[in-house]
Amino acid sequence: MLKEAEFYQRKADKKVLCELCPQQCLIPEGKRGLCQARVNRAGKLYTENYGKISSLALDPMEKKPLYHFYPGSKILSVGTFGCNFSCLYCQNWQISQEKPPLQEISPQDLVEIGKGHGSIGLAYTYSEPAVWFEFVKETAELARAEGLKNVIVSNGYLSKKALEGLLPYLDGANIDLKAFREDFYSKLCRGRLEPVLENIELLARNEIHLEVTTLLITDYNDSLEELEELFAWLAGINPGIPLHLSRYFPNYRLDKAATPIKRLLDAYHLAREYLDYVYIGNVDLANGSDTFCPQCGYPVVKRRYYHIVNHLREGQCPDCGYPIYGSYNLSTSRL
Repeated sequence: MLKEAEFYQRKADKKVLCELCPQQCLIPEGKRGLCQARVNRAGKLYTENYGKISSLALDPMEKKPLYHFYPGSKILSVGTFGCNFSCLYCQNWQISQEKPPLQEISPQDLVEIGKGHGSIGLAYTYSEPAVWFEFVKETAELARAEGLKNVIVSNGYLSKKALEGLLPYLDGANIDLKAFREDFYSKLCRGRLEPVLENIELLARNEIHLEVTTLLITDYNDSLEELEELFAWLAGINPGIPLHLSRYFPNYRLDKAATPIKRLLDAYHLAREYLDYVYIGNVDLANGSDTFCPQCGYPVVKRRYYHIVNHLREGQCPDCGYPIYGSYNLSTSRL
């Protein structure tokens, strides 16, 4: 269904300025913004993907990936179509850059589904959740009222005003920090770095459970010099924020070779000099997905694919009692 969008201004000649994200698309009548999900109809901006589902699944929380947010739990994950980036290496380009088959669902019905099947809440993921902001916000408000958790897996490219509108209903977020260079964002993603950094800081200040993912792409964003700047910056916010370093594989319009394992390991060891919790994704490496106590080194959570062995005791290391960053619920997380 069409629904009038939030965050826009009407301009001359029936144009509209979309202010949902930093793209600030000026959209003529009958045209769509970069995200392909918001359309100008007679000088008003409408969202075309309200309640339109491209993907729906009950996922392990670790798949988001969120390793410190109710580990071992399940969460109903939902996505639409569209994205406000145009990443050349997009891993979900079939739904972010094209329009896949869709189903319609109301926020009320989605919340009812989320209350069942052992799910602890809803994750807005797969495509970019920012581009169906209105649906996410309405659903998240209903979910919160029912005691469900709300999580976004996002590129972080949202206006400050829009993100602040989600904060009252948001419990967790994994933000994709694609690189630590503006030229990477402009050339490979058609976006900017600075708004993403500002939103990561905003989430951290508001004590939203936060984890960060960086996909290491061969020869583009995998230099240790750049990565060390990223690690130091994130540690300056909070060294306890978990960082997922994921292996790139060729996809969509980029055919660079997959990230060398040595480069992943070098980045991992360097990151651990700055951050308490670092993980390697998209490849099965010994201990690459395990959580170690920053104080004594005890493996408090062991992971192999989506199977976990959780040794945490009320969110603390069982060996030395050090508090481990995260959100925990022993009734759902202990295996």
